[in-house]
Amino acid sequence: MRPRKRRLDGVLLLDKPSGPSSNAALQQVKLLYRADKAGHTGSLDPLASGLLPICFGEATKLSSYLLTGDKGYRAIARLGQRTDTLDADGRLLAEAPIDELDASRIDAALVGFRGSISQIPPMYSALKRGGETLYALARQGLEVEREPRQVHIARLQLVDYTPPFVVLDVDCSSGTYVRTLVDDLGQVLGCGAHVHALRRTWAEPFRDPHMIEMARLEALDGQFTALDSFLLPLESMVAALPRATIAGADLLRFAHGNAVRQECTPIAQAIAIHDPQGQLLGIARCADGETLKAVRVLNRQTS
Repeated sequence: MRPRKRRLDGVLLLDKPSGPSSNAALQQVKLLYRADKAGHTGSLDPLASGLLPICFGEATKLSSYLLTGDKGYRAIARLGQRTDTLDADGRLLAEAPIDELDASRIDAALVGFRGSISQIPPMYSALKRGGETLYALARQGLEVEREPRQVHIARLQLVDYTPPFVVLDVDCSSGTYVRTLVDDLGQVLGCGAHVHALRRTWAEPFRDPHMIEMARLEALDGQFTALDSFLLPLESMVAALPRATIAGADLLRFAHGNAVRQECTPIAQAIAIHDPQGQLLGIARCADGETLKAVRVLNRQTS
């Protein structure tokens, strides 16, 4: 018999190991939790490890607010080698000596990558062209033109240089490709470079995340009370958003997706709507300063 699936609402801050894809990690966690509904936010390359938030149940309705947030990484770049995938999993394209490089020259090159910069997404990425992913086209030996995109690098710090490896800490906007950043750095240095290892250290709003390793979850297979203790509440996902509280008859109106009259500052940003007990009810916007219009309504379990 198939195990009975459970209704769960919450977020797991998974420490994804290097190796499996983000989807493979998601499916493994979903099976361990016997969850009826789950999704992840912000894919990590198979080579990458670190923070991969797994959303269960109603948390999947809020996943977009994690996808678009800033993120932090620790990257180890290998200088002197360029690969087709821009990381260690790829085919070697070119090699160059790095004898002339030192930490001061690398640090000077990093200056040009801080702030708002333009990036061309890599061919080995999940972006689509004509309904097909770029990585699928790349595997066929094809290369298509990609539009550059603006990203923001809030912090780019040289942590260590032990030839041929450079350790970098990167805080960046959503949509930034660290592989492209490293490849571009290698071009500026004149030697080429690729990502040797990559770890996501944080993602908004989880700036100091307590991540749970896959091995720890596997050791607790079937112990649902222990597994569920790792889940964060839905409220944690929108902690950075402005909030409004509704009560009385407005609770039912909002639950049905109807607008609620409430004087508030006109704001284009999403607003987290709570009940008087602090439970998150959903997301709204208030463009006119007096009407909360529902954008996402959560179906909260009642005891």
